[in-house]
Amino acid sequence: MRLAYDPSHYRDNTNLKDTIDAVARLGYEWVELSPRKDFIWFYEYPKVDKQLIKDLKRYCSDAGVKISSVLPVQQWSSPNEEERQVAVRNWKRCIEITSDLGVDLMNTEFSGDKSRPVESEGAFVKSMYELMPFFEKEGIKLNLQSHPHDFIELNTEAIRMIRALDKDWIKLVYSVAHAFFYDDGIGDVEQHLEEAGGLLAHVLIADTLNHKAAFGLRYIINPPNANVTIHQHLNPGQGEVNFDALYRKLREMKFDGIVTNSVFAYPDKPEWSNEMTLKSIREGLHI
Repeated sequence: MRLAYDPSHYRDNTNLKDTIDAVARLGYEWVELSPRKDFIWFYEYPKVDKQLIKDLKRYCSDAGVKISSVLPVQQWSSPNEEERQVAVRNWKRCIEITSDLGVDLMNTEFSGDKSRPVESEGAFVKSMYELMPFFEKEGIKLNLQSHPHDFIELNTEAIRMIRALDKDWIKLVYSVAHAFFYDDGIGDVEQHLEEAGGLLAHVLIADTLNHKAAFGLRYIINPPNANVTIHQHLNPGQGEVNFDALYRKLREMKFDGIVTNSVFAYPDKPEWSNEMTLKSIREGLHI
C-alpha cells in the first residue's frame, strides 16, 4: 500500500520545493501532485517546462519523496466541442509531463455537465478514444473518480463507465468525502467498496457531512433548488462518514493500492490537520 499526501493545503502560498519538503516533514514517502497554479491548474494548459520537471525530480530526490500520481482536472467531457478539444490538447501535455517525471499513474475526475449527462458521456468517450493511445504509448495508468456536480456522481455509474472502457489500466478512485453523493444520501461506504471490488485502486481519505440530512435542509440555499453542490474535505471524525466501517472493509478486501490524505479544509493549520488524519489512517488500516 502507498500512503500519499495531497498537498492542496500548500498550493496557494508555498513554492514547489517547499511543498515537497513539507510532504516529507509531515511523514509521507509519496505525494499526489494535485492542481496548483505553478504546475498544472484546473482546466488550464500546464505551466511546466523541461527545467521545472528537472527541478521537481531533484526536489523529490532530495526530500526522499516519490510521486504516486499526477492529478489534472480538465473539461474533457464538455458538451461544448471547442472546450472539449482544448481539454484533450491539455491532457496530451499532462501525459507528456507525467512521463517525463518518470511517473506511471494519473488520476482525475469525470467532469462534464451534470445537467447534460448524455451529451457529456458522449464527449467523455470521444475524448477517451482520442487519448487512450497516448496513455498506452507512455505506459501510464489512469484512475477515475466520480465527483459532485460532474456528469457522473454515483459510485455505481462510475464503475459501469470504467467497465465500459474495458482497459486493464483504467481503475476507480473512491473519494470518501463524496460518500453521500455516491448513492441517495445513505453514504454506505461498505456497499460502495463492495461494488467496486477489483476495480478499486485509490482511496482519498477525508470526512464530510451528509448534505441530505435534516429533511434536505442541512444546507439552506437561496434560491431553493439552485444548481449547486456542497461537500467538505474534513479530518476524519469531523463529519458523518462511518470510518470504522470504511477501514474494516478495506482491511477485509486486503486493499493494496494508494491511500491519500485528501483533507483540504485547513490551510491555516495543515500540520494539526495531518496529525489527526494520519493517525486515523494508520490506526484504521493497521499500518
